Formats: sequence, structure tokens, C-alpha cells
Amino acid sequence: MYGPLFYSKILLFGEYGIIKDSRGLSIPYNFYNGALKIDEFHTMNTHKSNQNLKRFSEYLENLQKKVSPLVTFDMEKLKKDIEAGLYFDSSIPQGYGVGSSGALVAAIYDKYANDKITVLENLTREKLLTLKSVFSEMESFFHGKSSGLDPLNSYLSLPILINSKDNIEPAGIPSQTQNGKGAVFLLDSGITGETAPMVQIFMENMKQEGFRNMLKDQFVKHTDACVSDFLQGNVKSLFGNVKELSKVVLDNFKPMIPQEFHTLWKKGIETNAYYLKLCGSGGGGYMLGFTEDIAKARKALNSYKLEVVYSF
Repeated sequence: MYGPLFYSKILLFGEYGIIKDSRGLSIPYNFYNGALKIDEFHTMNTHKSNQNLKRFSEYLENLQKKVSPLVTFDMEKLKKDIEAGLYFDSSIPQGYGVGSSGALVAAIYDKYANDKITVLENLTREKLLTLKSVFSEMESFFHGKSSGLDPLNSYLSLPILINSKDNIEPAGIPSQTQNGKGAVFLLDSGITGETAPMVQIFMENMKQEGFRNMLKDQFVKHTDACVSDFLQGNVKSLFGNVKELSKVVLDNFKPMIPQEFHTLWKKGIETNAYYLKLCGSGGGGYMLGFTEDIAKARKALNSYKLEVVYSF
């Protein structure tokens, strides 16, 4: 191991909305992780990651040539390590909305950034926003546009509450109940999703007034309510708001939901056995499910693989 482990993340609430200043809540998900390693033999399965890091290092080098760069790196060390066979060894599935590029960005920052902000110091709002801006610039290499939240979550390994673009803080979330019937789970679509095209569709839709109004009056409203309910442990109210959010997404974000899941999504709303929402940008990867009774949800979704990420 050449660096510490960085975990995947799950954005429970706020996908797309946080682009337009809704609240959001992101939690680390320790089931998947990644770490920087060196493979001096340059074997086949590490070669692709090594080549990727090479391209990423060129991007970072250009980034720090700006007039007043947000961050600089020990490029000499990074290049030397890449030559020696540096790669990112990760179990985080790519294109699944659980932050594979975020963990990589966090690992590179941790290892090579000069004057880095460390997790151990007093994390003022100022420092959190600086980190978020740095990570946003770094991760844009992978997605074209990034909020910087995935790497931030991975780097701090703490739940993060997004109040608005420039107001973020570490959050305390209610502790899980071991034998609770209610659960948040991941549903595997079996398809890889691409972030950039999904964000592009969203940005195109934002040009329409009707879509902007829906986002503000419905999507953001229910997202904000879900965040409050979740943090305060108002389970009953939470499920009411998640159901509304699930409806809004089905009606207005169809391209982000793989075609073959439209019926399944609708069935959850009609039967109240589970409610689905996007996990990340959608288009494939995981979907996030909420249920008041995990046994009932498993039965209704028996031909799919569910992973429980939080129980209450």
C-alpha cells in the first residue's frame, strides 16, 4: 500500500438539486474503497489506471500554471511514481454513482498536494470551502463539471451537510438501528452510467422555464424536506417526502432512469413497498431505494441485488 484507503460515498439527497442550491446530504460508504499502490511490474490490470494517472497528472500540471492556483502539487514526485508504476487500486465500481473518481482525487491530493489541509486540523467553513473548490477543479478532469463534493466526502470520511453552495458542514446523522425494518438500499441496475452526458441533458433542460420552476417548487422543496427529516430522525415524514421526490423524478428526469426501470419505479410508488431515487447522476449504475420494511422490499424486488447502506 502506498497511501491510505479512501472510501466511496453516497449522496442520499441533493443530486442535481445542489447545482441549483438545494440542500444535500452525503455519507461515506465503507463497503467500497481505493488506495494508491505501486506495481513495478506494470501488469496488464494496473496499466490502464497508470495511463489514466499519467493523463491526470498532465491536467494537474496545467491547473497549477494558473495565475493564482488554488493548489500546487509535488509534480516531480508524482511523475516519478507514475514512471515507477503508480496506480489506483479500487473496488469502487465506476459509473455507478458512488464516487469512484472522488476517491481517486482525494488520494492524489492527500499524497501529492503541497500545503494540504489535513483532516486533523480544525475544519472551519473556510477550509471546507477551499477543499471543495480544489476538489471541484481536480475532479473536473473526469466529468467536465464537478461540485467537488464526492472527493470532499471521501477525503474527510464524514457525513457532509450541504446547506447551499457556500455553506457546507460536517453533519451528525442519527445512529443506525441494528434490527430496524426501515432501510436505505442500493439497487444495481446492471448498467454503467456516464456522468457527463447526464449533466449535459440536465443543463439543456435548465434552459426551459417550466423545468426550472419544477426544480425550484417541487424537486428542491422535497429534497430540502428529506434532508431535515433524515437529520432529525422524523421517519414518518421522511417517507412521505421521499415518495413525493420519487414521483417528481419519475415525471421529470426520465432520461436519467434506465428505460427498463420506469415500471419498477412506478410500482414502488403505487404499492408503497419501496421508493426509488437517483444515486448520483443516473443513467445507470445504482439507484437508491428507501423502504419502511426491508423484507417487503426484498420480496418485491426479488430478481435484483439489494445492498443495505443504512437501517432505521
